[in-house]
Amino acid sequence: MLDESLLDAPEALARADRRELLRGAAEAGARVRTAARHAAEAGIDELKPEGRPRAVLIAGPGTAATGVADLVTALAGASAPVTRLHPTGVAPAAGALRWALPGWAGSVDLLLIATTDGSEPGLALLAEQAYRRGCTVVAVAPQRSPLSEAVDGVHGLVVPMATAPYELYDETQAAASPGALWALFTPLLALLDRVGLLAAPPDVLQNVADRLDHMAERCGPAIATYSNPAKTLAAELADTLPLIWTEGTAAPVGRRFAAVLAELAGLPALTAELPEALSAHGVLLAGEFAAGADPDDFFRDRVEEPQALRARVLLMRDRIDGGLTAAPAARELALSHDTAISELEPEEGSELETLAELLAVTDFAAGYLALTTGSHA
Repeated sequence: MLDESLLDAPEALARADRRELLRGAAEAGARVRTAARHAAEAGIDELKPEGRPRAVLIAGPGTAATGVADLVTALAGASAPVTRLHPTGVAPAAGALRWALPGWAGSVDLLLIATTDGSEPGLALLAEQAYRRGCTVVAVAPQRSPLSEAVDGVHGLVVPMATAPYELYDETQAAASPGALWALFTPLLALLDRVGLLAAPPDVLQNVADRLDHMAERCGPAIATYSNPAKTLAAELADTLPLIWTEGTAAPVGRRFAAVLAELAGLPALTAELPEALSAHGVLLAGEFAAGADPDDFFRDRVEEPQALRARVLLMRDRIDGGLTAAPAARELALSHDTAISELEPEEGSELETLAELLAVTDFAAGYLALTTGSHA
């Protein structure tokens, strides 16, 4: 159950936030600036690529790396195929994940490794395998980690991950934090801009950081729930089964939100893209998760019973100018089944700025849900 009194108690939220989730969300803009500086210092701005890579391969464990791969696919997938590598198994002796390149990978392909840990031996072996195949290798990893030492100057280029002191307690837990996402994502944006797969020059990254700062002001703990979009969203999604329906480039944000809700707040959520979401999730609005579903006697005593889980739709979309949209059909379907609906639509800006706004609101909302539902230890 959501403790609504805690939402508007900034000091109590700070005491409960032992893993600094809200602080990480608030400092996302600063993390972008630091990560961009690390990328420049690593020499990304001075690269002179001979052409676009044939394909981009992305490897890395954890929520942050998965989110980065999804975002890169959405942004650069039209310029070159983007393939997310998954572990092929676990080494029996050390229990470490094993990674492998696809058989076709070679000298015209780019391998990106993103990790908040850097001690995974499987990733170092993957970088060595890519080096032998002639692939270009770029890794974003904590400084002085085994992976960065294995790759730097021999097998490829390393950009030190922009870390915060309060994340040093456990990088595996930090992998779901907003700061970790931007620390890994920003250098890769700078690199992919340099090789011509997307547009993310320094001024665009600065605008992204400014948008994240703006959202931190709107969504911070000191802002009351009634005027705070993240607190409002957290209150609306508590004790529900969120059905996250996305449109446009908001799809990777929806998938990350579902993953972070599960990992941080223990809240299951389902996500799908419009218009397919209407058929994929429509049955849930008419089944046992429907707002009015109750198969038993209406008049029985429910005092000792747990609250039933009901679906709530979250419609998340970027700004669509003059294009076709399934949003009206989504609203009509939800309301026709008496299902509550929440909506997130960013303010005007570049594609990266609108993604940053959606990520900021959802990351803050996940933090508030984790802190106010008792699932954040």
